[in-house]
Amino acid sequence: MATLAAPDAPADPLDAFRAEARAWLAANFPSALAHKDNAMSAVEGPGEETDDQRRWREAMGAKGWGVPTWPRDYGGGGLSRAEARVLAEEMARIGAWNPIGGMGVMMFGPTLLEYGSEAQKREHIPPIARGEIRWCQGYSEPGAGSDLANLQTFAEDCGDHYLVNGQKTWTSGGQWADKCFALVRTDRTRKHEGISFLLIDMDAPGVEVKPIRLISGASPFCETFFTDVKVPKENLVGREGEGWTIGKRLLQHERSSLSGGGSTGRLLAGTPLGEIAKRYRGVDAEGRLADADLRARLIRHDMDVRAFGLTLRRAALEAKASQGPSATSSIMKNVGARITQERAELAIEIMGMSGLGWEGEGFSEEELTQTRTWLWGKAVSIYGGSTEIQNNIVAKRILGMLDHQ
Repeated sequence: MATLAAPDAPADPLDAFRAEARAWLAANFPSALAHKDNAMSAVEGPGEETDDQRRWREAMGAKGWGVPTWPRDYGGGGLSRAEARVLAEEMARIGAWNPIGGMGVMMFGPTLLEYGSEAQKREHIPPIARGEIRWCQGYSEPGAGSDLANLQTFAEDCGDHYLVNGQKTWTSGGQWADKCFALVRTDRTRKHEGISFLLIDMDAPGVEVKPIRLISGASPFCETFFTDVKVPKENLVGREGEGWTIGKRLLQHERSSLSGGGSTGRLLAGTPLGEIAKRYRGVDAEGRLADADLRARLIRHDMDVRAFGLTLRRAALEAKASQGPSATSSIMKNVGARITQERAELAIEIMGMSGLGWEGEGFSEEELTQTRTWLWGKAVSIYGGSTEIQNNIVAKRILGMLDHQ
């Protein structure tokens, strides 16, 4: 008796894209850059691009895959979330990294796609997608940090332009940026409703930056001063008084990025703690880390990291369904900060005195880097909105708790 052949299984629609991505990466990614750091995101500044780095950035920019899910009309890749995940998998397989990043990708671009005019999107989004421009953020002020709505930088309406005067602080990358997206006050009689969202050229007359040197030795932040800076009216995003709404949305994108592949992702990357511990603390007869208590704490930390990664993936899917990040990004930001700082503390504990060096021949490059990473990581629970501010957001917007007088 003849048997019927089983029907062919339906082809995975992503298989064709995976083959396309693999072939394109093989043709365009310089193998010399495999597993190397991205110069665009360096804490110490953008640095000098090598020829390989420039070619890779230009190739990704032309393809739109540096911002894979952004619309093709503005220079993005136009990929689905599923296709973007496949691209990320194929890049990871060969040690490729995204050469297009920074605040334009992390925060400003997604916000402008939502709130910007068509003219603004066509002017600003394509250069971001090609990695040709660097943006910085003008939010915090000396007297307006946690209470950001207390900002006093004022934009005076002068007809066809604004005249901006004031000061911002903790301006990340301000000394290297081409442009700044800033919250400014356009009405002194109202607090939140008097704030507007303005785009400012960093090379405009009257803009001055002074780098701030941190305890880690790096200077990634600046004080930024605006003195009679002329800003064209077309650089206003949205309408006057909408800056607080737009600025809050941007902060959701920032916190989502910081908790995912941004600063937290960079600090969690690198040599696994277990490998470092075995080198510095030794192993027992069974090849396990000799210090049983440390071994247990490293296991708990690794479990937290893995659970955090899975939760980030779920949050990303929920953000897609709701058209963007929500207040849950505050939870992710706090958890990511805790895990990041815990990793740095464990690494220092593992290295002992070798992990406390600042300079000198008695320390390896890895040990000196770890000292600076530990110190720099203290800021993770402050920038992007402090842990206390995130707790307030979680209490009010997720748990529904209200203030009681």
